[in-house]
Amino acid sequence: MTSWVETGGHGLLRGRVVVVTAAAGTGIGGATARRCAAEGAIVVISDIHEGRLAATAAELGVLGVPCDVTADGAFEELLDVAEAEHGPVDVLVNNAGLGGSETIVEMTDEQWMRVLDVSLTSAFRGTRAALRRMMPRSRGAVVNVASVTGWRAEHGQAHYAAAKAGVMALTRCAGVEAAAAGVRVNAVAPTLAMHPFLEKVGDREVLAGWARQQPQQRAADPSEIAGAIVFLASDYASYLTGEVMSVGAQHP
Repeated sequence: MTSWVETGGHGLLRGRVVVVTAAAGTGIGGATARRCAAEGAIVVISDIHEGRLAATAAELGVLGVPCDVTADGAFEELLDVAEAEHGPVDVLVNNAGLGGSETIVEMTDEQWMRVLDVSLTSAFRGTRAALRRMMPRSRGAVVNVASVTGWRAEHGQAHYAAAKAGVMALTRCAGVEAAAAGVRVNAVAPTLAMHPFLEKVGDREVLAGWARQQPQQRAADPSEIAGAIVFLASDYASYLTGEVMSVGAQHP
């Protein structure tokens, strides 16, 4: 099994103002914030967990803004703060998401709506707020975080799969609508990305089984997903919009 070694920065986002949601801690959001900073970006992070947010912001030396992505007007406030501090936002990474496991027959309306609100509607709210600012400027990029679960069936994942499939559809439509204004909207669809919180709350046997299903015979490191996000945010992806990039596994 080949291990992974993180590479150094190459200035791919030098001077860009990048906002990353759900970026506290050691998951994909935190890794993305770190990778963007390594690539020269001016990074702003947000999260609903204010303690973890403050710790991550202090670690990276960046602005941290508490944000509940399910609240009406929250993205406008987040982008207002970011732009007051650093100027126009060039990149928004919609990383917020919520999972769970429940069969359809046992799932409540509340469980269904909560996952869709955090994992899909927040991406809509963030994309809308960003495009309203970016399109009049004729520049900018939005990167949404979907999941390979949006392509494939998994037991107990109807709400999460529906939400992430929705993120993919949202991305394609937004990419078409924003293209004429010179703004790009793309998404990554990660497979299993291992980090301490997931290891703590997940079933170890299930996680190990998922890891064995990957072509690399291991889970991804969150920074490997972050690398794909940085690519989509950078000028190397200047002609990509409305695309969903699978990271770490082939989708059916």
